[in-house]
Amino acid sequence: MEQKTISECMDLSEKVAIVTGGAMGIGFAIASRLAEAGAKVLIADKDTAAAEAAAAKINGSTAFAVDVSDESQVESMITKAVSELGGVDILINNAGIYPEVSVMDASLADFEKILAINLKGAFLCAQAAAKQMIEQGRGGSIINITSIDALHPSSIGLAFYDASKHGLWGFTKNLALELAPHKIWVNAIAPGGVSTPGTGLGKPVDPALAKIMEPFIAKIPMHRMADADEIAKVALFLASDLSSYMTGSQIVVDGGTLLA
Repeated sequence: MEQKTISECMDLSEKVAIVTGGAMGIGFAIASRLAEAGAKVLIADKDTAAAEAAAAKINGSTAFAVDVSDESQVESMITKAVSELGGVDILINNAGIYPEVSVMDASLADFEKILAINLKGAFLCAQAAAKQMIEQGRGGSIINITSIDALHPSSIGLAFYDASKHGLWGFTKNLALELAPHKIWVNAIAPGGVSTPGTGLGKPVDPALAKIMEPFIAKIPMHRMADADEIAKVALFLASDLSSYMTGSQIVVDGGTLLA
């Protein structure tokens, strides 16, 4: 195999990427890094205005409104990527929710909503994207954003979230086996605590929430939350040829949280 230079390995100029939940936080950071590496990026988000605002900030990106738990909308998302950007080479399954609700206080609707977006949505997007990748015949990369909660619970109230992320990790490994013959690599990233608007610790920081988070942050060996870009750089690694011999893997990016 001919050895590529580092810049050649990271060159995504011939690639089309879809980032779900791409309007803010981790998704926006990933979309920015993929675009910087040359990819044409479809920023897919349930919030239409936020997706359009994000696309306006990232050169080479396009906005698309989608509810990932709706099969017809997911199919329309793939159609959009193919018709306007030229195909699908990279899928980042980032869309997700994490409402806190204890099992004893929860309703069936609470359970179904979290699983519908976090797990069913990832399945629908992966299936639709993989079908397109197989048809194109040039391989591809599917990257699922799981969580350290896919490996160890972080707090009471996240049982359904944890179930969805454990499921997504299992889904990642099995789908990697199924798609390997098509040269489609399937991997996952498991972030720990990340400073984003979704966690309430984006900029500007809420002082009251920051105070509440102090005990959690104190347990992190690095003594800080991650910046969204620190997750995005790992996504860029997995989306590029730098990770050409990886599939079915999960990279933990948690500042050492699980060690504690």
